[in-house]
Amino acid sequence: MFGTNEDIINGIIRFWVIPKRSFDTCVLPNVNLLREIGVPESHISSLLKQKPRAAVTNPVRFKEIVENVKEMGFNPSKFLFIHAVFAMLGMNKSTWERKVNVYKRWDLSQKDILAAFRNCPWCVMASEDKIMRVMDFYVNKMGFETSFIVNRPILIIYSLEKRLIPRASVIEVLQSKGLVKKNIHLATVFRSSENSFLQKFVTPYMDEVSDLLKLYKGKLDFSKMTTK
Repeated sequence: MFGTNEDIINGIIRFWVIPKRSFDTCVLPNVNLLREIGVPESHISSLLKQKPRAAVTNPVRFKEIVENVKEMGFNPSKFLFIHAVFAMLGMNKSTWERKVNVYKRWDLSQKDILAAFRNCPWCVMASEDKIMRVMDFYVNKMGFETSFIVNRPILIIYSLEKRLIPRASVIEVLQSKGLVKKNIHLATVFRSSENSFLQKFVTPYMDEVSDLLKLYKGKLDFSKMTTK
């Protein structure tokens, strides 16, 4: 199941606190269920290596969640299926409903929310407060349509303080000085890696905007940059 010696060692480290009876009564039935519905062995292995405690869920509840995820339209042969199962294992029915209601406050329909979940299961793993704050940032600060977020739900999982606000501030300063185009695709900006963002939008302009790196690192207030 684990493949390499390194993965076996990591598996032992993660699983050592789980009683043997849990393997017999939970892990084996749950793994066998995933096999029966066509989840690839490599995906099951990833679940066990990354989220071992998910495998010791009560088999009755585990089966209910697996069936629910299938009904939502996830394909068991795809890797997102495992992520969706894990996401659902982390919340009960009332928690799911509360998060759905948070999204509905932004005029998203049940169909929209399910479409976003199928695209990126992690979008419902964020807290209700995080969802509200991030949606407020995208819709009210950045002017995105809610449909834009539905089609790119991965944008929900990014950190406001460490990623979204610093990058938006850098782009706004560069646009105000005419150094980058006004119609830049911000979704790409937010999704790019740290190194890619620095190389494209910070390092090339540090001579023209001396405090740009400080702004990005949160060491300078945005208002002080726009008044220069």
